[in-house]
Amino acid sequence: MELNNILGYIGALVIGIVLGLIGGGGSILTVPVLVYLLAINPVTATAYSLFVVGFSSLVGAAKNFQKDRVDFKTAFYFSVPAFISVFSTRKFLVPAIPEEIFTLADFTITKDIGIMLFFALLMVVAAASMIIDKEKSLKNTGKEKISVVNYLYLIPLGLLTGIITGLVGAGGGFIIIPILVLLAKLPIKTAIGTSLFIIAVNSLIGFLGDIGNINIHWTFLLIFTGISILGIILGVYLNKIIDGKKLKKGFGWFVLLMGIYIIWKEVSS
Repeated sequence: MELNNILGYIGALVIGIVLGLIGGGGSILTVPVLVYLLAINPVTATAYSLFVVGFSSLVGAAKNFQKDRVDFKTAFYFSVPAFISVFSTRKFLVPAIPEEIFTLADFTITKDIGIMLFFALLMVVAAASMIIDKEKSLKNTGKEKISVVNYLYLIPLGLLTGIITGLVGAGGGFIIIPILVLLAKLPIKTAIGTSLFIIAVNSLIGFLGDIGNINIHWTFLLIFTGISILGIILGVYLNKIIDGKKLKKGFGWFVLLMGIYIIWKEVSS
């Protein structure tokens, strides 16, 4: 087995460990691992990422369901439009993106470069979310006196989240959790559990949109996903020994550097 393949599978384990340790964020590494270590093209990598993120989030959602931390009413209003937009994005929008988007001077933005640049920008936003520690500020927000929840506000935000998820293959928990706390008025722990449920179903439905559009290497995908899930189990165990919250900010800085590196690599290549 080549060194890059070994590193790629180690990357799958790390993704799972991070998810198990800090409860999210690890899936943002899935696309870079697939693209840069395993040499999979970005369109296929974002599809594979949806599958990996979907099943990884399903494990987390099941754990939260057992603790009664999934609000299905809120999930319904947010996720139905998200399901529609993520499936449509993978089935119709991504295949419709031209191979050469535009040329600026001597630099051509291709479909692959465009997807990776958009993904890198999303990594920077996700990193900022982890570094700033929104969870603490959202907990304070959740303590305020709340008026009646208008669930209709969740519909357009679900649509937008679905498009972003479909384009880059990331779960988008850093987008969904603040929406669920600020608009759906959920307590932070319930917002995290509900977010994992939304991400799981959203990602897997998005992946269905890719079937027929790309050639899927099922053996590889199932092995990669299985290793990630093993990593989650290991991460959950390590969480009893290591304080995952203390690692979150450090991981945020790592994701930020990765995002900047991807932008540099794609622009300079």
